[in-house]
Formats: sequence, C-alpha cells, structure tokens
Amino acid sequence: MTCDEADNLIHPLIDGELDAAHARDVEAHVAGCARCAARLADYHAMRRHLAAADLAYAAPEHLRRRIVARLPAPQAERSRRTLLKGFAFGAAASAAAAAGVVFMVLRSQKEDRLFGEVVSAHLRSLQGERLIEVASTDRHTVKPWFNGRLDLAPPVVDLTAQGFTLLGGRLDYLDGQAVAAIVYRRRIHVINLFVARAEGALARNATTETLHGFHIRRWSEQGFNLWAVSDINSEELQEFEQRFKDALGASG
Repeated sequence: MTCDEADNLIHPLIDGELDAAHARDVEAHVAGCARCAARLADYHAMRRHLAAADLAYAAPEHLRRRIVARLPAPQAERSRRTLLKGFAFGAAASAAAAAGVVFMVLRSQKEDRLFGEVVSAHLRSLQGERLIEVASTDRHTVKPWFNGRLDLAPPVVDLTAQGFTLLGGRLDYLDGQAVAAIVYRRRIHVINLFVARAEGALARNATTETLHGFHIRRWSEQGFNLWAVSDINSEELQEFEQRFKDALGASG
C-alpha cells in the first residue's frame, strides 16, 4: 500500500467504516511509515479536541429579533385571560422557530454525513475486487439482477453512446440501508451512481458537493434519491447527470 492510498483510507479507518482486510492493510502500512503514523496521530488528536469542545449551536441575534417581532404587541388594558393567551402564543412561536432552526441544523448534519458515506463507499469500491457484482454493459442484465436483493427496481440506462460506459452494478450501503450502486466509466475514471428510495415523490434539483477531492452530484426524481460520485471534473459529472435524466425520461 502506498502513502496516497493510505491517505484515502485513514479517515474511514478512524470512523470504523473499513472492513477487516482493508483495516489491517492500513494499519500495517502505518506501522512501517513514520509520515502516515504521524498523520494518523494528528487525526486522533483532532477528534479528541473536537469531542472535548463545546459545539452547541447558538441562534444568531437576528433570529431572536425576528422571533420577538412576531410576538403580540403589548396593549394598555388587557384582561388576565388575554394576557395569558398572549404568553401562550409567544411561547408557541418561539418553540416553532427554535424547532425550525434545530431541524435545519440536523438536516444539514445528516446530509454532510451522507456525503461522507458516499465518498467512503466509492473509495471502498475501488479497493480490491468489490467494484462490480454483476458485470455487464447491458442494462437489461444489470437491472433485473437487483430483483430480490433490494425492495426497489433501480433505474439503469445505457450511456455508452454519450461517453459514459455502463460496467455493471452491486449492492452497497448508505445511511444504514441497502442501496443499488450502478457503475459507469468515463475514460479511465469510475463513476458510482448510488440509488435509494426517496421518502417523498417530489423531484429535487441537483446540487454538487466536493469532498476529499471527489465531486458528488446529488438529485432526486421518480421516487429515487441519487448520488453520482467520481474524481472527474464537476462539469463532466453534471453532464452525466443530465444524460442520465434524458435517457431515463426517454425510456420511461
């Protein structure tokens, strides 16, 4: 194992995301490499400092002012019952606003964690022989392979004519659930397209994230959540997403 390969796997090792074989490979490399051992020690120290730090979220001042502005204005002569109703309304408004802030923070944290899992799954697939479980350039072979293995029928399209060659597929895991991984190749670069069932049927506009040097194109449609991840440039990954959508729409 080279230092570059170890760099890509150190974070999954610390997070307990590597299988036993890859974990042993990284640990064996670190045991004989002072540079990687120092890097691993730095990461462990960083995690200890973060664990000890107070990272509680404090709502900004402008949010407090917005909440106060929504509270009922004081009136000169009000009955005790009216006053209590006002307090109840203010408490409900404050609780609703606070709940909204917590929801947005938790949703952001979950999405960030999912992006990390997507990159980790992509890296694991490039190690050893785990990239493909059903090898075929025929979508009529790849799609039926998932029958009985998943509770969904993932969309599989052939984009060879558009420069994205279908290689096959496999089962993988994101957020604790089994998902489909459809594998494509762009020149010498691998694209993993992860497909999971969406909670709702509404389509979601595509966004691009970059993590550890990998680009992730994330969108949802037709009841699926999709993540395309690769080390190709973001423009080509965006092109892949658009070509996939066009082909899926034509086949549907």
